[in-house]
Amino acid sequence: MQNRRDSVMEYGKYSEVVREQTDRALWEVGNVMACIPDAIWEKEYCGMPLWKHVYHMLHSLDLCFINPDDTEYKEPEIHVKDLNSLDVVTKKILSREEVSGYFGDVEKKIKDYAGRLEDEELLLRPEGCKYTRFTLILAQHRHLHTHMGMIMGFITAETGMWPRVLGLEGEFPDGEYEKYF
Repeated sequence: MQNRRDSVMEYGKYSEVVREQTDRALWEVGNVMACIPDAIWEKEYCGMPLWKHVYHMLHSLDLCFINPDDTEYKEPEIHVKDLNSLDVVTKKILSREEVSGYFGDVEKKIKDYAGRLEDEELLLRPEGCKYTRFTLILAQHRHLHTHMGMIMGFITAETGMWPRVLGLEGEFPDGEYEKYF
């Protein structure tokens, strides 16, 4: 794979595209989370606090990006029943630090997985799963960006600022950067 800073990306394998786009998506998740003002962390949108929208999105990546039917999947330590559901009010409240720590764990897990994937594995099904790896990955990118759009909309409505995204070819920032456009 070419250096990701090249203006024209060329790929030799589908798994390289998956890695690149997943890296971009995860960077954007981290940036959007950094853009959430403390004042709205617990504010309700669509009947749920903003932090729960973020946790729902991350939990889905954690559970479903690799294999939603993995019998050895372990819930994160911060999890309680229905915490990931946007249809169920729960008593537990997650701090920004807890959600950020969970994001770090999910990001590492997904990058490690995507980093090992080869093309021939993309159309195979993980053990016990009815979907192919490629289907699961695309489904999670779709789900992720549905929720990212909502969360970005909440942020923009509250602050008047639009969180930075990388797009298809934007450079990954090194060091300090402006987190909004």
